[in-house]
Amino acid sequence: MERPSHHLTRRAHRQWVVAGATLALAAAALVPAAASAHSRHGHDESARLLARAVLSADHQAPGPPSGALATPANGRQGPFPGQVIPGFSAAIDNRDGTFWAQPDNGFGAKGNSADFLLRLYLVKPRWKTDKGGSGQVEVLRHITLSDPKHRVNFPIVNETTRDRQLTGDDFDIESVQRGKEGSFWIGDEFGPFLLHVDAKGRVLSAPVPFPLGKSPQNPALGSEKPNTQQSGGFEAMAQSTDRRYLYPITEKGLVDDADKRSRVISEFDTRSGRYTDRTWSYRVDADAGLVADAQFTTRGTLLVLERDDFDGPRAVTKKVYKVRLGQGGTTTKSLVVDLLKISDPRSISAGGGWGTGRQFSFGFQSVETLVPLSKGRLLIANDNNYPGNSARNPGTPDDTELIVIDPGTSPR
Repeated sequence: MERPSHHLTRRAHRQWVVAGATLALAAAALVPAAASAHSRHGHDESARLLARAVLSADHQAPGPPSGALATPANGRQGPFPGQVIPGFSAAIDNRDGTFWAQPDNGFGAKGNSADFLLRLYLVKPRWKTDKGGSGQVEVLRHITLSDPKHRVNFPIVNETTRDRQLTGDDFDIESVQRGKEGSFWIGDEFGPFLLHVDAKGRVLSAPVPFPLGKSPQNPALGSEKPNTQQSGGFEAMAQSTDRRYLYPITEKGLVDDADKRSRVISEFDTRSGRYTDRTWSYRVDADAGLVADAQFTTRGTLLVLERDDFDGPRAVTKKVYKVRLGQGGTTTKSLVVDLLKISDPRSISAGGGWGTGRQFSFGFQSVETLVPLSKGRLLIANDNNYPGNSARNPGTPDDTELIVIDPGTSPR
């Protein structure tokens, strides 16, 4: 991708992040009121639901029992007889009607997910559209992450087993991009780390640590003060259009950032296996805002999925922004679509509970998957935090939903 010429050292991070935020706010103040109103209302009101497919919340994949320590909710209590699929936190378009879809670490915490295997699932949505369709998601097969060659440089749950399968106690995988020769680059929250695995899910090299600070769950933290917040690591990770660079984004702000709305975009060179000195500040809408996913569309421009932590009718922010990387570590953003305000004129979603029907809302707590498709369309999916979320039908665990929308404006 085209990369800004301004070079920033990590030592300068604290200085430029506040300055960058000030510049961004100043620029926003120059936008005419009419243009601001259009960005707030014009785009989201024209967004339209094109297709929808659902994977049952209670679907379980083959494997050992899972969820023995999961928090009971909505009438479900572990252990469950197979491997739960608790929604998707990231996905890759295979451009043949299938997607590699990645759940996170399982049941929401390091301590309760040791029986959850980290996997990528190959799924094929049987889309329901205005022309029909089953609206179901077919799970074709899966890849289980493993470390048979002992590349992970700290003890894992399955340390002494032959295949050394990775679990939700080892890593919290939240983002994924395609690498060379069928490999995958995966963003983790516990380190935060970058993981590189081959086409069979086997770890290729030692996890790459984040140069700007460790999280409280980092196995090498020791007496060091964590600078990445708990569950605040690499929820989102974009990839340059030439696929050389990765851009992991912190879900939450760094502890030492004065600007509580700043989320750090870093640049990682997959050729050298090292971070560069380039970083940018992306500003969320509110102090508690979360960056959930990100994808490049053109050089220097990416889409960012931003959310709050509320579910159902309480949700306020589930939005996709177009973001341009600027000089000096700054960014500018403009609204592409408000996922709480989607038109469904053909009632593709009818009968699905709260937020379905002619006025459709994707108001799940953890809207975490964004995939650009052809012709400006977007695929969005949720992590359902099984069995905890119940936005659609209170008291019943939310299904995993995949939707395709026309945002009503080009996201490029």
